[in-house]
Amino acid sequence: MEAEGRQQKKEELFHVMIHKVPQGDTPYGKGKHAQLIQKDPEAAIVWFWKAINVGDRVESALKDLAVVLKQLDRTEEAIAAVKSFRGRCSKKAQDSLDNILIDLYKKCGKIDEQIELLKRKLRLIYHREIFNGKPTKTARSHGKRFQVSVKQETGRVLSNLAWAYMQKSNNLAAEVVHRKAQMIDPDANKANNLGLCLIKQGRFEEARSVLLEVLQGKTPCPEESKARKLAEKLLTEVEIMQPVIELSDLLGLDDGFFNGLERLMNESAPVRYKRLPIFEGISSFRDQVAC
Repeated sequence: MEAEGRQQKKEELFHVMIHKVPQGDTPYGKGKHAQLIQKDPEAAIVWFWKAINVGDRVESALKDLAVVLKQLDRTEEAIAAVKSFRGRCSKKAQDSLDNILIDLYKKCGKIDEQIELLKRKLRLIYHREIFNGKPTKTARSHGKRFQVSVKQETGRVLSNLAWAYMQKSNNLAAEVVHRKAQMIDPDANKANNLGLCLIKQGRFEEARSVLLEVLQGKTPCPEESKARKLAEKLLTEVEIMQPVIELSDLLGLDDGFFNGLERLMNESAPVRYKRLPIFEGISSFRDQVAC
């Protein structure tokens, strides 16, 4: 039992160090403990609500509440919570709350709301209000911190907007936005999305050109193997879906013409052409000159 107790303490310390689980008996601390150490999402939800209601690290509690509710497929509750209580959060927290809402809208199929929020983020970028006026922000993923530039954020928002338009089958608008995203911050994932958009419009040659650039390494590729596999899959779809163009359709001549031409070429005896009189005259003149 003593050994088990030591092991549990070690695991708790690991989560405190890696996942920044706050120590103490505050509602938010108990919520994080329930979420990450006890693996009890229902208990975590109760404690995060208590933290919001008593004003204990409201921003963090609201974000974590939305994450846990999403994991339990309770996205409508998460959306309602974020929209209701974001007013208690600082201006600095609004950008990350927007990102959470966009993700929630995407998960539950609220495409129109997702599009509107993405457009609002683009307007903030245009007016230089994104990242609270700073050129970069610190983001976190899988416990690691990294810097995101305004250029990268713009490309990401545009790419998400283009994908949302595709879900609405507005592929022309999606193409325009995909191309703009690729111009600003090109990478293989955006190229694959553009290729898929072109396939949906039946523009197979253009799609093939875009996807081949991914396979030839001409497009920056953060996750090379994954992006290449997707490009290969999409190219296979292009080969299957692209209609075979008949020569008769291309030249405007019927099949009978080409069948007759083929029979002529297959005749065993070579075709002999009689020279025109003018060439006979030229031959005689050449012989005279030679003499």
